[in-house]
Amino acid sequence: MAGEKIDYVFKVVLIGDSAVGKSQILSRFARDEFSLDSKATIGVEFQTRTLSIKNKNIKAQIWDTAGQERYRAVTSAYYRGAVGALLVYDITKRQSFDHIARWLDELRAHADRQIVIMLVGNKCDLSDERAVSADDAREFAEKESLFFLETSALEATNIENAFQTVLTEIFNVVNKKNVTASGQGNGGAGPTALSGQKIVVPGPTQEVPKAKTCCQA
Repeated sequence: MAGEKIDYVFKVVLIGDSAVGKSQILSRFARDEFSLDSKATIGVEFQTRTLSIKNKNIKAQIWDTAGQERYRAVTSAYYRGAVGALLVYDITKRQSFDHIARWLDELRAHADRQIVIMLVGNKCDLSDERAVSADDAREFAEKESLFFLETSALEATNIENAFQTVLTEIFNVVNKKNVTASGQGNGGAGPTALSGQKIVVPGPTQEVPKAKTCCQA
């Protein structure tokens, strides 16, 4: 899509404990790469990928930061302007799932609490070492009105699906706001006037159909 017009830029943040695979998820989505020697992310980095959603060119700006406590000071700037988030835990590490509620609280404290959020159980290729059931995660996701998928960055399972789901939902929400704004007369409320406005995600529960989750019995 080089040289083509970009219709929207959506900032999506990856959050969760260190070593759950956030950087690998980003690398798989942005470059279709996976490194077994991946080191802990130092500070903050982001990568972009442009894709087409409903005939519009969407630039996804995906931000990744280390999960260690010492980097939590970057959160305000990290979350600012985000319209989507992937909340990542490792299915083989129960503690990483137990910390999800805290990460979600932090996300909602710094960003609009109604941004599009997906709970992601990564490393589902290690099903023999599973410490978090998909049912437990799905129950939490339903309670908090989150999307939910299990992924494997190693095997590229559901990585594309996770980002496509979040970005499509963001697009749908923004597009509905465009239509609403356009119907309010010529007060300058076109697409460019949406910057900084609250993103409202409709519906009491957001969940990807169960058939699309990974590694279930």
